[in-house]
Amino acid sequence: QQLHGVWAQDVIDGTCVAVNNKYRLMAFGCANGSVQVYTIDTTTGAMQFSHKLELTPKQYPDIWNKTGPVKLIRWSPDSCVVMVTWDCGGLSLWSVFGAQLICTLGGDFAYQSDGAKKDPLKINSMTWGSEGYHLWVIDGNSSNVKPERDLNNEDRRFGILQFHFVKSVLTVNPCMSNQEQVLLQGEDRLYLNCGDATQAQNPRNTSARSEHKPTRERGPFSDGSLDSQGLSTLLGHRHWHVVQIHNTYLESNWPIRFSAIDKLGQNVAVVGKFGFAHYSLLTKKWKLFGNITQEQNMMVTGGLAWWNDFIVLACYNLNDHQEELRIYLRTSNLDNAFAHITKVQADTLLLSVFRDIIILFRADCSICLYSIGRRPESLNPTASIQILQEVSMSRYIPHPFLVVSVTLTSVRTETGITLKMPQQACEAESIMLNLAGQLIMLQRDRSGPQIRDKDNNPNQRKHLPFCAPVVLAQSVENVWTTCRINKQKRHLLEALWLSCGGAGMKVWLPLFPRDHRKPHSFLSRRIMLPFHINIYPLAVLFEDALVLGAVNDTVLYDCLYTQTSTREHLEVLFPFSIVERTSQIYLHHILRQLLVRNLGEQALLLAHSCATLPYFPHVLELMLHEVLEEEATSREPIPDPLLPTVAKFITEFPLFLQTVVHCARKTEYALWNYLFAAVGNPKDLFEECLMAQDLETAASYLIILQNMEVPAVSRQHATLLFNTALEQGKWDLCRHMIRFLKAIGSGETETPPATPTTQEPSSSSGFEFFRHRSISLSQSAENLHSKFNLTKTLSMPSGPSGKRWSKDSDCAENMYIDMMLWRHARRLLEEIKLKDLGCFAAQLGFELIGWLCKERARAAHVEDFVFALKKLHEDFLWPFPVIPASSINSPFKNAKYKT
Repeated sequence: QQLHGVWAQDVIDGTCVAVNNKYRLMAFGCANGSVQVYTIDTTTGAMQFSHKLELTPKQYPDIWNKTGPVKLIRWSPDSCVVMVTWDCGGLSLWSVFGAQLICTLGGDFAYQSDGAKKDPLKINSMTWGSEGYHLWVIDGNSSNVKPERDLNNEDRRFGILQFHFVKSVLTVNPCMSNQEQVLLQGEDRLYLNCGDATQAQNPRNTSARSEHKPTRERGPFSDGSLDSQGLSTLLGHRHWHVVQIHNTYLESNWPIRFSAIDKLGQNVAVVGKFGFAHYSLLTKKWKLFGNITQEQNMMVTGGLAWWNDFIVLACYNLNDHQEELRIYLRTSNLDNAFAHITKVQADTLLLSVFRDIIILFRADCSICLYSIGRRPESLNPTASIQILQEVSMSRYIPHPFLVVSVTLTSVRTETGITLKMPQQACEAESIMLNLAGQLIMLQRDRSGPQIRDKDNNPNQRKHLPFCAPVVLAQSVENVWTTCRINKQKRHLLEALWLSCGGAGMKVWLPLFPRDHRKPHSFLSRRIMLPFHINIYPLAVLFEDALVLGAVNDTVLYDCLYTQTSTREHLEVLFPFSIVERTSQIYLHHILRQLLVRNLGEQALLLAHSCATLPYFPHVLELMLHEVLEEEATSREPIPDPLLPTVAKFITEFPLFLQTVVHCARKTEYALWNYLFAAVGNPKDLFEECLMAQDLETAASYLIILQNMEVPAVSRQHATLLFNTALEQGKWDLCRHMIRFLKAIGSGETETPPATPTTQEPSSSSGFEFFRHRSISLSQSAENLHSKFNLTKTLSMPSGPSGKRWSKDSDCAENMYIDMMLWRHARRLLEEIKLKDLGCFAAQLGFELIGWLCKERARAAHVEDFVFALKKLHEDFLWPFPVIPASSINSPFKNAKYKT
C-alpha cells in the first residue's frame, strides 16, 4: 500500500487537528486563534476549505485577538458539535458547520457581578463523556503533583471539572415525526416546549434537531387569541416541561440514546442501552416492559418514531441475532406479544415516518419503503407492514455511516399545475438524504408513462422509480419539511427549510404563477434563498412564519461567596447556566430576498397569505428598517438601492402609513431624509392619515413634522388634527394635542431642513403589477383643504389683540387653544348637543359655567323651544311624556269645561 499526503492549503501555523468522520471534516487549530475546517472531496480526495471558527471583534471586542494559539479541539461523540480551547484559556462550543453556541470569554463567564474581569480557565486536557452529555476537563492549575497549601494549611485542589449538556433529539434521531416542537434530551430527563398536553389538540407535525444546548422560551408572541391553536401552545409557556426518566428503567439502561414525541405532543418515548419506555403527558405515567428479559434482548439501532398511537423502532434482537422492525401499540401492555415484528435483511441505521410510509436506511446503502396500516382486532389493534419499494444508493454513498438523515417528502421541483397527475401532489415525491452535510434529493421519475390507480388497494400498485440524485445544498445541518396541506399558505408549507450552521438558514421556496396563469418558460419553479437569523434554529413553525431556537443563558451567583473566604471556590469562575427558549420571525428575510431578485409578484403572494398573522405589521416594519439602516449608512454609493422597491411594496398593504411612521420613530433623525425621499413627503402622509380617519398614526407623523419642518407648519397640521380629534371625541388625543401646541410656541425661530420631495424608484422592474394607490398624495392635500377649510381654521388671531398676544408666546398659545375650544363648544351648543358638551368639558377641563354665562345672549339663546326639547330627549334618551289612561275620564273632560 502507498501512503498519499494531502496538502491543507492556507494552514501555515497549525497547532492541533481533529477529525470528524461522520461529516468528513478536518479541523486545524491555528496560532492566530482561529480554526480552519476542511472537507474531503469524495471524487478527487483533495481537501477543500469549508468554513472558519473564529471570534469576531463585534461580539468579543476585548479578547478576540488575544486568545493565543488554539490548544485543543474535540468533536462530540455524535459529531454534531466541536469544543475549542486556547492557550490563554476559555472554552467555545460550535456546531458542525460553524454556528457558535457557547463561549466562556464573554458575558457572565468573563465578568463578575461587580464588573471585575475573571481570569479565563486554562485547560490542559478535555474529552467528551458518554453520548456527549458531559465534558471532562483538567484545568491548568492541577498540573502539579503536590497540591498547594494556603495560609490556613488547607489544600487548594482544582482537579477535574465536569460540564453537563443537553442536546436536541434530532442530533441522534433525525426523524421527521414532529417538526414544530423542540424536544431536548439529557442523560436522565427530557425537556419539552409543548406546554400543557391537554391543550395540544392540533395535530401539527414537529421536529427539531439542535446542537448541545437546552432551551427555555421567551416567546414574544404568546397571545392566546391567535388563529393557530398550536402556536399558542408552543409559545405560550415560558418554562420547560421537564420529564424525569423512570428510575427503574435508568438503573440498567443509562444513559438515554434516543427519544421521540408524537404529533399531538402528548406522548414521548425514550431508548436507553436496551429496550425502550414511553410516557404519557396526560396521565403522567410511565409504561415499561413487564418482562425484563424482553427489554434486555433488544437494542434499538436505527432510532424510533411515532405513527398515530404506535411506536415504530428499528432494533437488533440479541437472542436471534436478527435485525427487526417492530411496532408497539401505546395503549396495550409493553410486551412482545402485542408487537408486530418484521425481520430486516441488513442493519438499520436510520428510520423515519412520512404519513403512512416508513423509510429505512440500511447498512448496505439501500433505502427501503414500507407501508403501515392499522389492523383492527378485538381488544388490541395491531399494525400491518408491507414492503413497497427498495432503492439502492451504493453508487452514490461512499460509506453508510456518512448519511446523517434520510426522509421522505412531498417536495418536488414541479408545481401542482405542471404535474401530469395533480392528485399525486400530496404523495411521497422525493427522498431527501443528508450525506455528510450535502443535501441530496431523489425525485420520482415522471418522464415515462404514468401509472394509473386502477386498483383500490394502493399497496398493490407499482410505484414509480426514482431519478438520479441531485445536490441541493452544502453544509446542511438540519432539514425541515411538513406533509400538511394549506392552500392559503402553499409557499411556506411546500418549502424546504435548511439550517447551514454559520451560514444561517436557507429555504427552497416554490414559485407559483399568479391567478393560475401559465408560468413563464424562463421562470424557475423553485428558488433557494439564504438568510441569517440571530438564533440557532431548532424547529420551524411553517404556517406561523417563526423559527424556534435556544440560547444558553447565565445567572451569576458569585456574590454568595465573600472575598474573605478561605477556600477558593471554583464555582465562582463559572456562572449558573440555564437554557432559554427563543423564537424569531423569518418572513421579512424571505420577502426581501424575493424583492432583490425582482420577484415582487411572488413576494406579494407570500405576504398576502400571511397578512392575517398578528405580527405581520412587525414583519413589514423589520424589512423596511433593515434596508434603511444598510443603505442610509453605507459608505459607498449603492447603484441599485432596494429601499424604493421596498417602499413601493409596502404601499400594497393597508398598514403602509403605520409601518412608515413606526420605522421612522425607531430610526435616527439623520436617516429620515433618506427614508421619506423613498416613501413620500410626511405632510402628504399625514393628510392621508386624516382622510383614512387614523388619528393615532397622524399624531405620530406630527412628531416627524415637528422635527423636519418649521413650527408654523407643525402648528397648522396640529390644529387640523386637534379639530378632527374634537369632532370624533378622541379625548386622550385632544389632551396630547393641547400639550403639543403649547410646546411648539417657543420654537418660532428654529428653521429645520425642508422635507425632502418624493422621488421615483430608480428601478421598477418586476413591479408593473403593483396597483396605483387609491389616494394620490397630490389629491389628498387638495381634498383636505376643501374638506376641512385649512386656511380658515389655521388662521391666528389678527388685529390689535393678536399683536398684544404675540408679546407673550405662552399667552398667545393659550389664547389660540382657548379659541379653538370655544369654537367647538359653541358649535355643540348651537346644535343642542348638551351631552357631548358635558363630556367635552369634563374630559378637557373646560370652564363650562363661566363660558355659558358669556354665551347667554349668543349661542345659548334658544329660539325654537319645541325643537330644543325634542333634541334633549333624543340626546339623553329620555322618554317623551305619555297621557295615562286614567286621565281620559278626568273631570276636566266634562262639557262644562269645554266652553
